[in-house]
Amino acid sequence: MPEPLAPEEEGHDQAEEEWCQLTFFGEEESFSSEGPTRYAATELSGPREHSLRIQDMYEEDRPRQRLAAYGPKALSTAELLSILLGTGHHSTGLSAVDLAHSILGELSQAGEDALRRLQHLSMEELLAMRGVGPAKAAIVIAAIELGKRAFIQPTQVRTRVDDPNVAASLLSHDLMWETEERFAVLMLNVRHHFLAKRVLTIGSQTETLAHPRDIFGEALRHRAVRIIVAHNHPSGALEPSPDDLALTKQLLQCGKILCVPVLDHLILGDGRFQSLRQTTSLWQEYPQENTGEDHSSIHEPWGSLLDEGMGIPPSSMVDDD
Repeated sequence: MPEPLAPEEEGHDQAEEEWCQLTFFGEEESFSSEGPTRYAATELSGPREHSLRIQDMYEEDRPRQRLAAYGPKALSTAELLSILLGTGHHSTGLSAVDLAHSILGELSQAGEDALRRLQHLSMEELLAMRGVGPAKAAIVIAAIELGKRAFIQPTQVRTRVDDPNVAASLLSHDLMWETEERFAVLMLNVRHHFLAKRVLTIGSQTETLAHPRDIFGEALRHRAVRIIVAHNHPSGALEPSPDDLALTKQLLQCGKILCVPVLDHLILGDGRFQSLRQTTSLWQEYPQENTGEDHSSIHEPWGSLLDEGMGIPPSSMVDDD
């Protein structure tokens, strides 16, 4: 049996440096016949024939599928970035995940935190990176800006809805001057800070329909623990109809069962509003359970829940500005 040929003396070092690339989630492993395993930064100068494409991964290992199955916290920074990038770089053979690793690696070359660099990156700086074109750069910059805007909104400046007048003002833009009836829900946290509002239904000039299932479903989706419902009367008349009162009774019963108190039902129209809590006895007939950290009694006129003496007349003008 012939002995294996030994490498030529002068070519030994070169042979030792030759290694095979295998990329999985952007990590490159190097193998040599002798010595420890080597790792190298992504090389973008030529095609990557052995780069594992996202479409070649098991479906459950793909970033989008992992996001859907386990939520965003389960994904690495590179996987999240790859979802924004959408595709890799064809001419270099990089998958979207490889490209994300390459970008993050380039951002951290100076010893800086890659995420910190990313949040201050300009469009021009992104476009200067290999594999990033105008479409990819625009998506990444837009996502970073959205994240900043969501993060910098401090909790203490949220509107505190502790007064029917405040609630009516928040809803005026959506309800006050509309020519058809609309039904909306205002969602609050335990301290009556505004979380979200949603117009649930749009009806005719004389009626609109809203089901308790849809109303409380929206509240639970936003993790609200207090709600205010409202609808408009295009005619400007603020007297509740029998259907308005019947729906309010249903909502009060559901609110007690679900521990999501209904603070009020407002009727808006022609620059004015009316609070059914202040003009009917429904809240005495169907008292709401108090839940959460706010131990004040919600059986009182709710304008004085957090601050005494903030109640207003049952029917009041509001400034739509």
